[in-house]
Amino acid sequence: MILEGKTALVTGSNGGIGYAFATAFAREGANIVLNGPASKEEVARLVSGIGENGSKCIYSPADVGKPAEIEDMIRHAEREFGSIDVLVNNAVVRHFHAVEDFPPQEWDRALAINVSAAFHTIRLALPGMKKRNWGRIINLGSIHSERAREQRIDYITAKHAVIGITKTVAIETARTGITCNALAPGWVLTPHSERQIADEMAKAKCTREEAVSSLLALRQPSRRFVTKEEVAAFAVFLCSDAAASITGAMLPIDGGWSAAS
Repeated sequence: MILEGKTALVTGSNGGIGYAFATAFAREGANIVLNGPASKEEVARLVSGIGENGSKCIYSPADVGKPAEIEDMIRHAEREFGSIDVLVNNAVVRHFHAVEDFPPQEWDRALAINVSAAFHTIRLALPGMKKRNWGRIINLGSIHSERAREQRIDYITAKHAVIGITKTVAIETARTGITCNALAPGWVLTPHSERQIADEMAKAKCTREEAVSSLLALRQPSRRFVTKEEVAAFAVFLCSDAAASITGAMLPIDGGWSAAS
């Protein structure tokens, strides 16, 4: 278990890819800090699921759009487990408006969660990582870290910015035991994806299977979804000794999308 005795904090881990990260790290022996909006019942279920892997787990309701709450989360994790060794910046919000119609408050909120949160978690976790001369920082980019689409300027801007953060932190920590990389998934089956599929079904008056086939044909040459488990497994690899020289990279997991675009 490559993460035994270490602690992983995953923002936005109340479901989807974030929870897949947390589960994968727990299977490798890590203590886990979960984060994201959730009811008491959901928190109990999420924490219990991590505990089934034999790992200790705590939950933080911190709003990562607010720096003070991020700091409280980091300090709580350090008090509980002594360190943060693996940091995954996964939390994200997105909106769909043309630029001239984009509400300024939504723009500010999106940048706070999608960009500034990564800056704050990293700046707060780095001193401890440097003290131990070991750390893994994984930021969630996207195929849209290098590809743009209309009516989602907040998400596109944020995912480009995450790459800049990743490269800068990687250079500043290059002579330590810390690495910083960005994973760039293509189309993963998530609740957001399900909404896209439903929209396509309504627009084309077709079955779900036909909608999925049509949408995948436009995106991923593999003609299959990237799975949460595949993304999480890549993150686990980045935590291994074999990945010690991989830093500052944007690593696509996209079924050939970026190669074909």
